[in-house]
Amino acid sequence: MKFSVSKEKLLAGLQTVQNVVSTRTTLPILSNVLLQAEGDQLRLTTTDLDVGVSGAITAQIEKPGATTLPARRLANIVRELPAAEIIVEVDSKNVASIRCGQSFFKILGLPEEEFPPLPKQTDARTFTIGQQILRDALKKTSYAISTDETRYVLNGILFSFKENKLTLVATDGRRLAMVDIEVEFPRSQEVEIIVPTKAVTELGRLLGDEGDVRLSVEENQVAFQIGDTLLASKLIEGNYPNYRQVIPAEAKERVTLERELFLNAVHRVALLSSEKSNSVKLVFTKNNIEIAANTPDVGEARESLAVAYKGREFSIAFNPEFLQAPLRVLTNDEVYLDMIDEMSPGVIKIQSPFLYVLMPMRIS
Repeated sequence: MKFSVSKEKLLAGLQTVQNVVSTRTTLPILSNVLLQAEGDQLRLTTTDLDVGVSGAITAQIEKPGATTLPARRLANIVRELPAAEIIVEVDSKNVASIRCGQSFFKILGLPEEEFPPLPKQTDARTFTIGQQILRDALKKTSYAISTDETRYVLNGILFSFKENKLTLVATDGRRLAMVDIEVEFPRSQEVEIIVPTKAVTELGRLLGDEGDVRLSVEENQVAFQIGDTLLASKLIEGNYPNYRQVIPAEAKERVTLERELFLNAVHRVALLSSEKSNSVKLVFTKNNIEIAANTPDVGEARESLAVAYKGREFSIAFNPEFLQAPLRVLTNDEVYLDMIDEMSPGVIKIQSPFLYVLMPMRIS
């Protein structure tokens, strides 16, 4: 096997696939990237057995073939090479010689036969979504994924394809983020899947501003085709909880907030909330909202914002980090905070189909 390729292309190809490579693996082959040279393409593939990524770059193939090389070590070498053509030659024992300018490296690989293949999509349900639309939806929901491994079913995002709509839901039991996207598909294709966190993170990284992503669903796996790049992942098995029942009914009070102004005020006041009493209190009075934090042994902070509010006077407390999370990723100038009373969840909404449900905290 022998090929030559520019440093920029090879580095970009390796950066596309190397995040999946596990640093703590008992199988040496999982630390490697599979290189397949054929025609005018070099295909690079990595997997950790749960998530796999495969991408292709154009290269001059002198002698077709395949091998696997240590992914991170190869990426580190390529990163440090001068910006010139790289020539890679692999012998029958999977020893790779890498030449670039005056530099020469020899690294030991493993045979391609040992590399676990990515799953083949044979009898899949397929959906097409705009890359930017899906990337935006993941950004609006992924921060609410649970990290509690005892509730494994929540360690990912629910993709619910129902009634010509894709609903994305993430929750950790104390907050819930949800986005709806219009997607056309026949009723026979309706399906609900839970995509694990690692695949969600990789997907967010691979999606661009233009073009579509083709999503294929099989019984226990999903694949996302983005141009020449394929992301395949096992699905989380189990039933996602009924998220609709935690979304409050009609709100009694709605406050329109300037997103950035409110976010910055909460951020400042939260500096004096402690891990123990991790809450900020919102006090609503006529045309005003006071954000306050009071921590014994530390001190207190408060800040007032003028808002158009004509409702009754009341106060509610939230976890400041959870309150800030959606405000950081939304781009709208205005957001709505809907509330029922002090003990019911608050809901953040915007003009488009998004909502964020936040459980209140006990006011101390």
